[in-house]
Amino acid sequence: MKLVILAGGFGTRISEESHLIPKPMIEIGDKPILWHIMKYYSSFGFNEFIICAGYKQYIIKEYFSDYYLHMSDITFDFSNGTSKMTVHANSSEPWKVTIVDTGLNTMTGGRIKRVADYVGNEPFFMTYGDGVSDVDLNSLLHKHKESGKIATLTAIQPGGRFGMLEIGADAKIERFKEKSLEDGGWINGGFMVLQPEIFNYIIDDSTIFERDPLEALVKNGQLNAYKHHGFWQCMDTLRDKELLERLWNNDTAPWKKW
Repeated sequence: MKLVILAGGFGTRISEESHLIPKPMIEIGDKPILWHIMKYYSSFGFNEFIICAGYKQYIIKEYFSDYYLHMSDITFDFSNGTSKMTVHANSSEPWKVTIVDTGLNTMTGGRIKRVADYVGNEPFFMTYGDGVSDVDLNSLLHKHKESGKIATLTAIQPGGRFGMLEIGADAKIERFKEKSLEDGGWINGGFMVLQPEIFNYIIDDSTIFERDPLEALVKNGQLNAYKHHGFWQCMDTLRDKELLERLWNNDTAPWKKW
């Protein structure tokens, strides 16, 4: 099965770094978050990727163009007046990566529509290029097939960053508690499985996938939820990036399944 990754947005909420590179190319450790997502799917045996690029898309293309060199030990020998390259160790991935320029200002639905020919007439995974999780992809896929629906999205409870105050009638604070996941509602966490019929729900480049298409699927009873109670974290802000960096550097990253 193929994985479609939305990687074309401007990433304005983390502009400290995204003004230089696409948001999915911002590094966690010394690898782009896009690489982390791909490694995660690859750990389940899914190795074919379609990247919906847009903003500074050439940077993504150049990264994979040089990927073999990035991941190998190499000797460059110029001693005889010629250039000879010897590869000593190759730790590149068994990946097939298709990078599609889906436009600079195209909305999320439009980006998905633009890669329809690359997906073909088969179900596929779809996720966003700025979030990691430890969702069980095999279980997700099984639940999707079992549902018989056009689309299954992973539902997560992000909780909140702030503690909750219980205030009495006299304005006295009676209790303080940290907000738990259970206090928040379920939201779309990405990590979707989609049938090819999804393309019929997308009109053009102006279609925001999370609005009309998903709302139409709900109306038609074709949207299934896979509830994930484990780890999930998007990288919207510099604070989010720092959290993911700490987990990675401390070797406690829940998404590292390889």
